[in-house]
Amino acid sequence: HVQLVESGGGSVQAGGSLMLSCVASGYGDSTRSMAWFRVAPGKEREGVAAIATGYTFGAGDIYADSVKGRFTISLDKAKRTVTLRMNSLKPEDTAMYYCAAGTGAHRLTSNFYTYWGQGTQVTVS
Repeated sequence: HVQLVESGGGSVQAGGSLMLSCVASGYGDSTRSMAWFRVAPGKEREGVAAIATGYTFGAGDIYADSVKGRFTISLDKAKRTVTLRMNSLKPEDTAMYYCAAGTGAHRLTSNFYTYWGQGTQVTVS
């Protein structure tokens, strides 16, 4: 059973940066993908970035159009940690950010993921 714990959220002014981290425990060979999603007030869950973690590691990360060029997802397999580096933050990036892990391909669709963290709040003013 995979458990995910996020950290690194906080408040920042527009144009600033934050880095979110997600540490996975119980991470097994069946896990093939990890991703970050977010839920903004009054909006539906949105896939932000996804990365392949299994045999397709290095296959190419995926980003939502709204964050391309500003956010970077990376994986430290040894530390079982996925990070999301967020630069040039905008007020519209304000949301609860969730880490997710799954056994399928890395996509920005939530039903590809089985395991979810509790979330970390990001507020941009």
